[in-house]
Amino acid sequence: MSDQSFLDWPFFNAEHRDLAARLDQWASDHLPALTANEHDDLDGTCKAIVKALGEAGFTAYAVPASAGGHHDKLDVRSLCLIRETLARHNALSDFAFAMQGLGSGPISLFGNEAQRADYLQAVAAGEKVTAFALSEPDAGSDVAGMTCRAQRDGDDWVLNGTKTWISNAGIADFYTVFARTDDTGGAKGISCFIVEAGSPGFEVTERIDLVAPHPLGTLTFADCRIPATHMVGTQGKGF
Repeated sequence: MSDQSFLDWPFFNAEHRDLAARLDQWASDHLPALTANEHDDLDGTCKAIVKALGEAGFTAYAVPASAGGHHDKLDVRSLCLIRETLARHNALSDFAFAMQGLGSGPISLFGNEAQRADYLQAVAAGEKVTAFALSEPDAGSDVAGMTCRAQRDGDDWVLNGTKTWISNAGIADFYTVFARTDDTGGAKGISCFIVEAGSPGFEVTERIDLVAPHPLGTLTFADCRIPATHMVGTQGKGF
């Protein structure tokens, strides 16, 4: 039994202690069966974990209450407890939960009402897997160096470029993708878009193997048309 005396720290309340206890019991009861074949069926295991966490109500902590979550604003304490508990039981399960929050985070923070209704409720229910597409072959942590571009064409944006080291590549139902929308340079002129899996011109062109396996890969956009309504937040403020 791990030391959980930290739950008595003053910034945790009864709700947090109950959450940690419920998830710990749920993980003990369900994760062994859910992850039994994770090395042979990595993608299927990730999807099954997300679905199960959604059915149990835990992925709802990854979105705000306006989209089916448990709190008006994302509660960092709850998120930390969920990740700590899942990681203690199974690393892939922690990854699966974390990506639900990371991939949908731009929509939670800056998305409009329609975007929240279309995507976040499904994330909360574990019905859609999401991904966060920022890194590029020559622009990893140096976000200002990205070259992936989106150009306006009528009611669409046309996206061209490459993203790599993208978690959930190949299994996500939608991706939050960052691209340049003007030539300002540096951190300016970057916008965020929702790109659904299967969009014409969008392809997962590589899967990347890791010592600690999880779905990871390279995305290629070749004249991928994205409805203007799929821009998240304000143009040029994606950074």
